[in-house]
Amino acid sequence: MVIVSLPFTARAQVSTVAKPVQFGIAAGAAIPMSDLSNDANTGFNVTGTVGFHPQMIPLGVRVDVAYNSFGIKDVTGFTGNFNFTSVTGNLVYSIPSETVAPYLIGGAGLYHLKADIPGFTTGSDNKFGWSIGGGIKMPLSGFDTFLEARYNQVQVDNGSLKFIPITFGVMF
Repeated sequence: MVIVSLPFTARAQVSTVAKPVQFGIAAGAAIPMSDLSNDANTGFNVTGTVGFHPQMIPLGVRVDVAYNSFGIKDVTGFTGNFNFTSVTGNLVYSIPSETVAPYLIGGAGLYHLKADIPGFTTGSDNKFGWSIGGGIKMPLSGFDTFLEARYNQVQVDNGSLKFIPITFGVMF
């Protein structure tokens, strides 16, 4: 009886070991908030990521490169897009679990803002921004999937611009 139960115990321990370095991609909806929602429609997000997760501790580091695009609302009288390209460094606190594992994420970085309005001069600027949010990670055979939502705030000259990307991703 002891011999039969040993392989099952060993297998469960091996499956919960996280990879120390992971690369990933994610995509989803980007929801404008506050002042940004007055002029922009719900848009989309595409993100590339690299994560560093040391063994035996729940705190990791993740670097994200993200692109968020929002269409300008018809009520403005203009057509075009607002685009946010960002590079952020984030801390990730994972709650260990063998199946679905929740986590918290937060960080800061550089956001490149661009307004693309046909027929007008295109404007762009680099600004500081930060984000905070959470998600759930679901390990599969050989890779992990995740579902995540993050509140982003970008500091601009006369206040801040806010949006929430809700993304689904894969980490290898």
